Amino acid sequence: MTQKPATPFPELPAKPIPLQFQSTTFTALKPGPKLIVLGAVHGNEVSGSKAILKVIEEFKTGARFLQKGQVTFVPITNPLAFNKVQRNGDRNLNRNLTPTANPQDFEDHVGNWLAPLLHAHDVLLDIHSFAKGDRPFALFGPADNQGDLQPFAHARAERELAFRLGVDRFVDGWLETYARGVQTRLAYLKKTGLSGDGLSTDPRYGMGTTECMRAGGGYAVTLEVGQHEDPNGPAVAYKAIHNTLAHLGLIAADLPVPVTQYEQLTLEEVIDKHHVEDSFAKPYLSFDRLKKGDLIGVRKSGEEVRAPRDAVIVFPNPGAQAGQEWFYLATERPIPSIDG
Repeated sequence: MTQKPATPFPELPAKPIPLQFQSTTFTALKPGPKLIVLGAVHGNEVSGSKAILKVIEEFKTGARFLQKGQVTFVPITNPLAFNKVQRNGDRNLNRNLTPTANPQDFEDHVGNWLAPLLHAHDVLLDIHSFAKGDRPFALFGPADNQGDLQPFAHARAERELAFRLGVDRFVDGWLETYARGVQTRLAYLKKTGLSGDGLSTDPRYGMGTTECMRAGGGYAVTLEVGQHEDPNGPAVAYKAIHNTLAHLGLIAADLPVPVTQYEQLTLEEVIDKHHVEDSFAKPYLSFDRLKKGDLIGVRKSGEEVRAPRDAVIVFPNPGAQAGQEWFYLATERPIPSIDG
């Protein structure tokens, strides 16, 4: 029997798109979980956008049917960054994502629209891609806790979803590591007498889409589908959307099987760029292994930055601005207890 060819992914809207915000929602007759799926939070990360547009069309034509609950799709979350074909519009939307009565930039306006929309849902799947790396991965949040930084009560549900997206690498520890990095940043500014950006010295500046979702009482997973231009990226995103819909029982489909063999990394340290001419010793990719003492980069001052221990480098950003995150260090370990 000849297999029917797969439906191609839709073309993205022609640029420039209007600087307005658009979402598409489908609601079933029966109550159930409320899911929201985001694409293009960063304007040059559009694999998720293509997958979302395909799933929207399937719901519109009846190829998919919502049996309970609600699902909202946002193919292009940051239209300014999308028009610019770059990560940011005026700034990084995945920082300081919170409503404000006095918006100062375009991303503040996005936040005023997006944060209430997130809080009207129970679950978030946020789809991204990366500049350099070897394979897709997912990020989830903390164990259940009642702390001040990121109190949370849905760790089990969040990780059960992450295990069913179709990837076998996971990262956690983002907001805690960012908060520790802010303390290091403040100490450096005090030592040097420099003044830092008010946002970059606030631990809450690490709040992005997933942190905003958790702050509103829901849970969230970020999926990184591969490199920006990877032709397989939309398919990875499409599978993750399907698996999420099936796992939550929003559609009638076979339940996705959780991954059992996986790699888990916990972010532990973030290193800032101090000067625009700070440079890496080589073109690192996310998840490259480091041995204690390995040369990572050299500051403009000539100071060498070496690995303080055996670690994994994550999110190396040679284009980072001075005073912003240059790279993260992570440690491989078993999935932290969801009962902690």
